[in-house]
Amino acid sequence: MNFVDFVMAVSMGSLIANDFINEDFPTLSATTAFIMFAILTVLSSYLGLKSWKLRKLINSESVTLVKNGIIVYENMKQMKLTINELMMKLRSKDVFHIADVEFAILETDGSLSVLLNSDKRPLTPFDIHIQTTSSIIKKDIIIDGELLEENLTTAGLDKEWLTAELRKQKITSCSEIFYAGVDNTNNLYISKKNISSKEAHGK
Repeated sequence: MNFVDFVMAVSMGSLIANDFINEDFPTLSATTAFIMFAILTVLSSYLGLKSWKLRKLINSESVTLVKNGIIVYENMKQMKLTINELMMKLRSKDVFHIADVEFAILETDGSLSVLLNSDKRPLTPFDIHIQTTSSIIKKDIIIDGELLEENLTTAGLDKEWLTAELRKQKITSCSEIFYAGVDNTNNLYISKKNISSKEAHGK
């Protein structure tokens, strides 16, 4: 939500509240104003898509707070951000030492994007030249005990395959399953219903 959206939302809320509470505030006037604010909100979003200059004016832009391990004081001052708040945002990203940060950028939504120095970043399979296989759920097969036959067919599978896979996990009926999905390598992920298992609140 950008600044314009926030102002419009607050204004609309005030209009609705006035219409319900204040008897001297005509419903027609409230409705007209509400429609106008809604049109302005949609119009500002549309114009923001068409013009990057207007988008920059409405949404502002990202600001660099840390560069090569050094705090950019002028940007901190401009954003009215204290060192305590910056450190809190860094700690939320599991960063406890500013010197480990190559770039820390304050996004327009208030979140902080952090890029660590190359020697501080976690090692990935790509770094050590290991080839990996991506595994993602591509189709929901069972939801709340109900078999989605269309999804099963679209995935190129049939009921015989599903029955065989369920037997491997000692499941006799779809009604025992809360959720089941198949990934891009045709592996079946299953989350069973735990009807008999009840945990105390907060555990």
